[in-house]
Amino acid sequence: MKVIVTLVEKITSEAHIDIPNGLSKAAIKQHITDRYNSGEMQADLNIYQVDFESISAKIVKQTGESL
Repeated sequence: MKVIVTLVEKITSEAHIDIPNGLSKAAIKQHITDRYNSGEMQADLNIYQVDFESISAKIVKQTGESL
């Protein structure tokens, strides 16, 4: 018997990064966005929490096999 399992997860990652002092809220947001978009922050991201949203299974009938 073959079963296809579909798992939907919500993964929360956390990074502790240093940013320059004295930035406005908009500048902080832009600094973080720029670091993320450049891929520079990827090395700093660690999985913090995983929440399972749903899981489902579908039985696939193979040739010559009865269910």
